[in-house]
This record gives sequence, structure tokens and C-alpha cells, in this order.
Amino acid sequence: MPRPRSQKKLEQVPEITFYKPQGIPLKNLQSVEISHEEWESLRLKHLEKLNQISCAKKMKTSQSTFHRILSSAQKKIGQAIVKGMAIKIIQRRAD
Repeated sequence: MPRPRSQKKLEQVPEITFYKPQGIPLKNLQSVEISHEEWESLRLKHLEKLNQISCAKKMKTSQSTFHRILSSAQKKIGQAIVKGMAIKIIQRRAD
């Protein structure tokens, strides 16, 4: 049985939770899903311009886990832009 995922500290909630290419109906698009954790990692690293160690501390996770979260987010965003896909930010479940 896999280890349960720990809750990461998230400082902000995204106001906008869906992005899509202009001029293409949503029904004609595939989409990728970005988790709150992935969104927060992008915000801390690229908007606040923090180093990876500071980002990991703010999210209360290890540096290696932060790196995996950030890499996953960047891969999904890149895929969406290159392939013209929609991006959906999914809400964290209250467990």
C-alpha cells in the first residue's frame, strides 16, 4: 500500500482555474490538470522568484519533493502550450 500524501502548505488559492487557447471552443480541446500544489510551486518559484530551498520551506516539504512538484507542473504547462491544450487548476480535496 502506498504511503499517504502529506498536505503541503499553500499560501494562496488561484482566482482563475481554467485557461484555454483563444478562438477554439472548449468542447474541441483536450486539457491538462494542474494541482494546487503544482500551481503554488510555479507561483513561488517564478513569480516570487524564490530559490528552491526557500520554496520547499514555504510549502513545508523537502527540496526533492518540491522539485518533483515543480517539474511536473512545468511539463504539463509546456505540453499544454505546445499542443494547444486547455489548463485546468484542480481544487485540493479537504480530507
